[in-house]
Amino acid sequence: MPVLRYRSSAAAAFGAGVALSLCSPQAFAGYGHDDSTNGAAADTSASGEREGDTLKSGVGGVIVFDRSKNGTGKSAGTVTSSTSWTPPACYYAPKRTAKELDAQMRQVWESSAPSHEWALKTQNYFVNGQPYKDFNKDKEGEGYWWDSYVTEGREADPASQECDELPFWVDEGDAPPPDRPQAITAETLAQLAYAEIRVPSTEVDLAPEGATKVNLPTWAWLDSAEFKPVSVTASVPMLGLSATTTAEPVSLKITPGTDDALTYPASGQCEIRNGRIGAPYAKGKADETPPCGVKYLRSSGEGSYQLQATVTWKISWTSTTGAGGDLPDGEFGAGQDVVVQEIQAVNR
Repeated sequence: MPVLRYRSSAAAAFGAGVALSLCSPQAFAGYGHDDSTNGAAADTSASGEREGDTLKSGVGGVIVFDRSKNGTGKSAGTVTSSTSWTPPACYYAPKRTAKELDAQMRQVWESSAPSHEWALKTQNYFVNGQPYKDFNKDKEGEGYWWDSYVTEGREADPASQECDELPFWVDEGDAPPPDRPQAITAETLAQLAYAEIRVPSTEVDLAPEGATKVNLPTWAWLDSAEFKPVSVTASVPMLGLSATTTAEPVSLKITPGTDDALTYPASGQCEIRNGRIGAPYAKGKADETPPCGVKYLRSSGEGSYQLQATVTWKISWTSTTGAGGDLPDGEFGAGQDVVVQEIQAVNR
């Protein structure tokens, strides 16, 4: 299950000598990042607070995820956007107090690792008023230094390098500067929660069970007990900011696994009705057309066809700011074997 990590660790940066000779924002990226992760488990009671000079954020990271209303089970899986859209590869969020960053940077400067050029650039930036003076320690307790984070699994994504600015200060209650478009917002949280959504299996019930017959309709439906909305909430406790992303099932796409088949309806797209997709087969319906299903026109021989059932989930979000809206639909599918046999004629 994806979690979010700080870009890299200070120790790793010293050992690897990452970009030490560069006078650029990327050169700073190797300093001041630890390997803490955001809460991997649901935690609805997490809160942001200060303990001395240390920021205490939820369960170990700036973002806390509540997954208690997520889909569960062995077959639960991640939805895939129906478009080319993906959640952010990186973002800016609160990371350090003034005193924390001061202590951290002075340790870096006193080491033999950074180049003179890089050290001078960052000393001017954080200490000498270009633009900050003495790490803003006169504002201790009134704001945070914001820094970049990278979504786990996206480290090699070129988009993760877009958050390459030096840390910047934001007073409590103020919006981050407009020239930092990746600064975390309620919508960013909603997008990150999208990646944490898990939906139940899409294995459909089929009738007849076991094996179906050529030219006879096979009914398909989904258990309504499992077919319900799921949601994940992402929060930044120290900002009092949270967003909830909800996935609601809307339709089922049936792909028979062979061109020698017809689907019901013809599009293969079965819409949700009265909280259910499709309808269970019942005795006496053999001559009826199923609301959702398939009719195979050729035997599968000694093998089987791989029927693919893909559910489309409508994704939307709300937030503590009142903002909300829609995100791209998500899809989750699974395949299952269907044996199709010829109807045996009986000669008398």
